[in-house]
Amino acid sequence: MAQLIVRDIEASVISKLRRRAKRHRRSIQEEVREILRDATKHEVTRGTGLGTRIASRFRDVGLKPGEEIQELRGIRLQVPNFEDDSE
Repeated sequence: MAQLIVRDIEASVISKLRRRAKRHRRSIQEEVREILRDATKHEVTRGTGLGTRIASRFRDVGLKPGEEIQELRGIRLQVPNFEDDSE
């Protein structure tokens, strides 16, 4: 994994990060990693195709674990009549 050094962070920011990390029962380093992950998880890499962008948008939508798609075998569709019978 890469390392990132951020210099000259205000004391008030460090204090708030420390309190936030304590609330989440994490170290400050892990809290900062989580903040960075959250901030970048919806970033779309430039040059991705349309399918990748659509999949990214709907990634969290769908079937729940154990849920199945019901099969529709044997069901006949009724074709609509578009003929104009009013004449």
